[in-house]
Order: sequence, then structure tokens, then C-alpha cells
Amino acid sequence: MAEEDINLEEALADGEGHTLASYVQSAYGRSEDARYDQEKRWITSYRNYRGLYGSDNQFTESEKSQVFIKVTKTKVMAAYGQITDVLFAGQRFPIGISSTREPEGVAESVHFDPNEKSAPEMQSPYGFPGDGNELQPGDTAKSLGDRIGEAAKKALGLELKEGPGLVPTAITFHPADIGAKKMEKRILDQLEESSASKHLRSAAFEMALFGTGVLKGPFAVDKEYPMWEENEEGKVVYNPKMVTMPKLEFVSVWNFYPDPDAKNMEQAEYVVQRHKLSNSDLRGLKKRPFFDSEAIDECIEMGTNYVRKWWETQVEDEDSKSYSVDRFEVFEYWGNIDRELAEDAGLDIPDEYEDLDTVQINAWVGNGKILRLAINPFVPNRIPYFAAPYELNPYNFYGVGLAENMSDTQQLMNGFMRMAVDNAVLAGNLIFEIDETNLVPGQDLELYPGKIFRRQGGAPGQALFATSYPNVSNQNMQMFDKARVLSDEATGIPSFSHGQTGVTGTGRTAAGISMLMGAAQLSIKSVIKNIDDYLLQPLGEAFYAFNQQFDYDEEIKGDIEVKARGTESLMRNEVRSQRLIQLMQIGSSPTLAPFIKFPVILREIAHAFDLDAEKFVNDEREAVRQAEVMKAAGMMPQGPAQQAPQEQQPKAPEGGGVPAGNVTGTGNANIGAATPVQPEMPEFSGQSPVFPKGLQ
Repeated sequence: MAEEDINLEEALADGEGHTLASYVQSAYGRSEDARYDQEKRWITSYRNYRGLYGSDNQFTESEKSQVFIKVTKTKVMAAYGQITDVLFAGQRFPIGISSTREPEGVAESVHFDPNEKSAPEMQSPYGFPGDGNELQPGDTAKSLGDRIGEAAKKALGLELKEGPGLVPTAITFHPADIGAKKMEKRILDQLEESSASKHLRSAAFEMALFGTGVLKGPFAVDKEYPMWEENEEGKVVYNPKMVTMPKLEFVSVWNFYPDPDAKNMEQAEYVVQRHKLSNSDLRGLKKRPFFDSEAIDECIEMGTNYVRKWWETQVEDEDSKSYSVDRFEVFEYWGNIDRELAEDAGLDIPDEYEDLDTVQINAWVGNGKILRLAINPFVPNRIPYFAAPYELNPYNFYGVGLAENMSDTQQLMNGFMRMAVDNAVLAGNLIFEIDETNLVPGQDLELYPGKIFRRQGGAPGQALFATSYPNVSNQNMQMFDKARVLSDEATGIPSFSHGQTGVTGTGRTAAGISMLMGAAQLSIKSVIKNIDDYLLQPLGEAFYAFNQQFDYDEEIKGDIEVKARGTESLMRNEVRSQRLIQLMQIGSSPTLAPFIKFPVILREIAHAFDLDAEKFVNDEREAVRQAEVMKAAGMMPQGPAQQAPQEQQPKAPEGGGVPAGNVTGTGNANIGAATPVQPEMPEFSGQSPVFPKGLQ
């Protein structure tokens, strides 16, 4: 039982001002005791990764070799590399925002026809960033004007009509999509400011090694942006700008203590995070909101209290007799507590919680002092931690890592390799027998090159006999290879995928390699799916809720949904990109073009090529503007009427059918290849064609 595991009844009777602190320490101790067996498995995984034998490994006198073959490290790094390659294939954080299929409170689509009224030729119907004419997604008002933005109507001088345009010259756009795109850019920018990619990679590494990766956020912090300004005296001085923004951070699984009765974060009643803080770290907490400066000073005056856990000496590779360090141990608690206990601790309960028996709080406790106490600010209430398993264990909060899956095969490989080395050493040296009766007494019997023995009797060669030891190391290495194959099956990571040569059996053929790679991708796919479900999806929803609650920019709000894009990256391959290109070619026919969403296809092609669609593909507004610029510069491709005569001559395809130049088709003939719609043609509208809802 841990020292901190205090009975709740005892905690409540501990004295005024310490009941909440004792409660937090009790919750921490309960979680610590519950995960003890899990910690032992983590230590085994860590040792196998580092190539270290524990004190429980006892070697006999005959076992001279203590070699450790670090196949676990190779497998873990291979899995970690595949995970990060998939997650960041598109060179962006794998979270997306899109409008719902039926947006509420905002117009699904609006259009106008520039031929109905005169309008500036270069004027975009959407407005351009910074010109004050951007389309506003609106809010929940019922009128069309409120839902499309008055600024856009005034700038255009045109009457906007709800629904898609039905004539070739009409331009249609979607206010809900614009709001979703702005929200996505806002969240991705916030994630980039938090170095979210780095934190996600750290979580992915602990997933592969220990079985669980943890992220924390978003929570508000003040970030300092360097700025230099000229003062009244004309001198340039440093005047940083402080901006409050949401932050995301990685939390090591070693410092993460969830509710032991929960199987996932949705079931968790509380979470305790253990902090190891220096004196300056503790004083720095005074700058953060709701921290008690007096309590922090009292905590510091009481002195450092951090004591290493049993596992820390293993992880940190420290062989020290003293387990204490010059640091403070601070517990951060998120979860539900009894309302009366919170009030006794001095928490001001808002009126909306009057009818509740429990409240959700955030408390920091150090040296028995309450350093911070505040109501959970998030609406709806949520604990800001996300834990994703490498391999889901339905009966435990923590997942199963790759290192644990191959623990047995790692022991086998070490054992066979030690036997092979010891046997090779014996076989490579002669074993001598010495007949001391034929030698002069009192001689040193140690053998070394140039050694001279004095003989007093017997025939020459009878005093010393040399014998060789049989070499069976090949048999041991065969067993080592079998153990390695078992490790491939246990982890789903084939050896050749991380540079292992000499693959035998099925893996020697192209079909066999393809099969093994398919199996490896399937294994990683399940891991990525866990990351999507338990990490990225709830994390994206948390950032969305944060902006909905604390960001007052109405342009980013609307009826939108969050999508995790981890698994989506597994579909980015050559086959998919080729099919998308073929679909685009089919849609080049004017007859089929209205049924094809060209902007969507272009973005999907960019994703298939592992490119950031935001950087390389224009949206509808940018497409209209770019078309006008290219038209004015004479850079547009020639239309059908301007092509050379020989280019217009139809070619009969093999196997019959209509010539390639037959765009529309006649009689019973099939539709052949067509010429893409050009910007100067009447069918071109600067964006994907739209059609009546009845045809959608």
C-alpha cells in the first residue's frame, strides 16, 4: 500500500484546510496501487528495448556470454516510423473540419448570375481576404440575408438567391463550407502553435513501447510573442505581446494515473497527473490563473518532497542509494468531488451548480497545500486527457504495446544467441588434459603461447593431450531464426520491412513480400484506427468546443463536424490516385461534367500524392480569381474552336465505338473521350458545376 493511499474517512477528518488535499492524495494512491502489475510489464518492455538484463536474470557459471540482441528496439522503431509516416503523410496534423450533410442555421448553398446585373469583371463573389467583403457564414437566423452575410450582398451589388444555380453562367457557393474551412484553419494554426506534431509523435512512441499514449489539452495559456517597438525617446525596446491560446502537451504514461475502475477516458471519474517541479517551476505557477501565491510560498518553505518511485531508478538508469531529489512532487487532479468537500476547501460554487451533489474541479496539491482550486471551465464538462492504446485491451485501461507482445520471443532469441556464442568460444579453443606424473613436480600448469613443460618420464606427447569441443552453434542460430520469425508473427512487423536481409520461405518471392507487407499494413491500420478513435477524434472535438466556447469570431462557427484523418492516410496510394484521375477524365465530357465535384477530386488527388491540399489546390474563390487573371494574361489553353484541324480529326478507337471527337454522341453510339471545358466557354463557371437537388 502506498503512503499516499489514505482512507477517505480519515481524509475527511484530517483537519480543516487539508481534507481536499488528502482526498487528492488518496485518489492518487488508489490509482498507483491498481497499476503496479502494469508498471512491472512496462519495465520489462523498457529493458528489452534498451537491451538490459534485470536483477531477476541469473546466469550460471557455464554461461559466459551475456549478449542481448535488441530486436525489440528494431521492431518498436519500425512500428513508430510507420505510424508517424501514416499520420503525417499529408504534412499536416491529421484532423479535419467539414460541414454536416444538412447544415443548420446557415444556408446550404446560394448563387447569383452575373449576367442578370452588371458587375466588375474582376470582382470575386466571395470577396478576398482583407477587403472587408468576405462572405460571412452567419448564425442561426432564418432569413437568407442573415445567413449569407450582408457585406457580401452589398459588395457584389447583386441579389443572392438560396440554392444552387441552374444555368451555366450562375456561380454557386456554400456558406457552411466557408465557416468549416475557417474553423479548420483556426484549429490547425492552434495545433501548430502548440507544437502538436511533436507531442503526437511522443505519444505514438510510448504507444509502441508501453502500449498507451497520452495527450493533454486544450487548456488556455498565455504565449509570449517577441516584439520590439520604438519608445518616446526613439529607442527600440523589447515589448512582447501576450496572447491567450489553447495548448496541447504530451503526458508520459508514467505520470498518468486514471480512475482504476475505468476502462477508457469516457468512463473515468478522475485523473491525477504527477508533476516533478523545481523551485522555479513552482514559482512560475503564480503567473497562471487561479493559483494561490500564498499556498505556493508555504509549499516551498516546507522544502522539497519528491521521492523516486521504484520504477524511476530503472527508467533513468540511476544506481543511487538515495531515492530523494531536490524537487517538489505536485499532483494535478481533474474530476468529480463531493460538493460539500469543495465548499469546505473554499471553492465558490456558481449558481448553476446549486442542485448538484457533485462538481467537477481542477485542483493542484503539493506538500499537503491546495495550490489551485477551480471549477472545470469546459462546457460540457470533460477531463482534458486523451489516452490511445496500441492494441486495445477491453478489460484494462492501458493497452498492450508491441514490446510486450514480443517479450517471450525476445527471451528466446537472447537465450539461443548466448548458447551459440558460448559454444563457438568452446569450439574455437582446444581442451587440454595433463598427466602430472610425467612432469617435473611443482610446475605451473597454466597454458599460454610458448609455454615450456619439463618432463621426467613417459613417451613424448603423453604428458599433454589436446581435445576439441564440437561446434553446434549452427543449430542454435537456426533456433534463433525461428524465434525471430515468431517475433514477426507476434508483432505483425515483418523483418524485411526494417532492413533485415536473408528472409527465407514465403518472403523470398514477390508475391510473398506483397502478402507480408499487406499483413503489416493491416496491423498498423488497427493501430491508426485506435489513434483516430481514442486520440484524434476527441482531441479535435475538444478544440472545436474550446473555440465555440471561448472564441468570439462568429465566422468560424456553424453546423460543422470533426473528422480524424489518420486512417485516411492509409488509402493514399498510386491505385487510388490513378482512379481519381480517371474519374476526372471521364468528367471532362460536358454531358457528365455537371455530375462531378472537381474541387473535391483535386483535393483527394493531392492527398493521394501526400501533398497538402491547402497549399496546392485553390478553393472556389481563388479559382474564380485565378481564372480571371489567366484570362487577362492570355494564358488560358485554346478551346476546341482554336485547335488545329488535324487535332480535330476524330480517330476511330479499337473495337468500334464512336470517334474520340464525338463529344455528345449520336444515335445508339457510346460517349467517347471529350475535350475539357475551357474558361472562355459558356459552360465554365469558375467552379464545380451545380445541378438541381432532384439530380443530386
